[in-house]
Amino acid sequence: MEDKQIQNPMSRKLFVSTLLAGTFTMSISQSSLSTAYPTLMKFFGVTAPTIQWLTTGFMLIMSIMMPISPWLLNNISFKKLFLSVVGIFGIGTLVIIVSQSFAMAMLGRALEAIGVGILFPSFQSVLLAITPEENRGTTMGFAGLVMGSALASGPIISGIVLNYLKWQGLFVIFLIIMVLIFVLGSFYIKDVMPRHKMRLDFLSIVYLVGLIGLLYVVNQAGSTHSFGTSLLIILIISIVLTGLFIYRQLTSKEPLLDLKVMKTFNFDLAILLTGFSYISLIVVTIIYPLYYQNILHTSVLISGLALVPPAILLSILNPLTGKLADKIGFKPTLLSGMSMIVVGWFLLFVINIKLGIWPMILIAMLIEGGNAFVMMPATTLGGNSLPEDLIPHGTAIITTVRQLLGSLGVSLATLILVSSNQNHNLPANEGLAGYHSVFTFFFVLALIGLVFAIMVKDYKKSPKTQK
Repeated sequence: MEDKQIQNPMSRKLFVSTLLAGTFTMSISQSSLSTAYPTLMKFFGVTAPTIQWLTTGFMLIMSIMMPISPWLLNNISFKKLFLSVVGIFGIGTLVIIVSQSFAMAMLGRALEAIGVGILFPSFQSVLLAITPEENRGTTMGFAGLVMGSALASGPIISGIVLNYLKWQGLFVIFLIIMVLIFVLGSFYIKDVMPRHKMRLDFLSIVYLVGLIGLLYVVNQAGSTHSFGTSLLIILIISIVLTGLFIYRQLTSKEPLLDLKVMKTFNFDLAILLTGFSYISLIVVTIIYPLYYQNILHTSVLISGLALVPPAILLSILNPLTGKLADKIGFKPTLLSGMSMIVVGWFLLFVINIKLGIWPMILIAMLIEGGNAFVMMPATTLGGNSLPEDLIPHGTAIITTVRQLLGSLGVSLATLILVSSNQNHNLPANEGLAGYHSVFTFFFVLALIGLVFAIMVKDYKKSPKTQK
């Protein structure tokens, strides 16, 4: 459904550009922070595990906001919602700039996470809703380009800024950009989403704490390489709360997150495919630098720069794969991408010797290039499989599950790496055997993803009632 307010091509272009600019800036803010960790540790006088909470806490809060985004889209005009999100993110950034304590910086990050958690699923819902179905692949491809290039440029921009300015300068730049986006949004963002007023189910929000608990357990298990009694208790409570949340959504007349969309076969496959491709992407960005530093003994700078070529390829391919999905169909596109990911992990699995940096970069480009053929096309496939009024619920589910699976993938990779090396009496990250175990596990996981791609029911024009 395309709103009359953006029938004009120029208005539409300005609307989409402003929306993507906000998403791009928030993505950079999210991905660039790790570069500043050593500086922030020294400034606030805290340890590495403590400073890591600027990312872990961000993820937890972001994850609880994602399932609430459909209710917000249904009850608040999109223009007000967008400006509120930009405003909350801007305030959070300002709080970080003036912070003199870690607690205050954490508060600022929490406010930023609220904004990101609402905007990430919402902007995808809006793009799907305002774009004719036959052009959605192309539009979502450009959305993938924005997010992919943010991942690629975030650490680079952060490194350059920190080389010339204090760490606050990085957030000052983000704040200036967000103020500009707020002004542009006041003029160019339109109320494009239909609204269906419904009450806010506070009990469902309480149950959502279970998702936070699951993410916390996954992250702690991955970072501490252990699973104690306290984590087990938190895990049990989190599983119970998550189960109550799922039951309430399936039985409520006005669910916070309509899980009935999961009765649609292609949508379920879309969730799994986006999740599996995101796992491969995030694991490469985490495990590869460790391999470069501990096996190839490169510097931290080189290990970071080596991630740039794959990320750039991902950014370039995203809009092209979107057009490809519109032209030849989703199934061939998804099969191509999952095949690339499988081949990439297979090469790492079968070549059980120390590889140099350039072969590793080429394999990473194969895996991340495959991601471009899967993640956004699968998200578009999921949206196309649903009625228009359920698209916000669908994108919120896909985004939330993707976040959970990504965190689970990183934790599993870390645990496999550490436990395998311990079995060989090697230091935690320094044995080739540990990395080979990781590559083997994710090769098998990629094969399962390829099976899901084969199961996709492709079509040129989606039947909205397809089960």
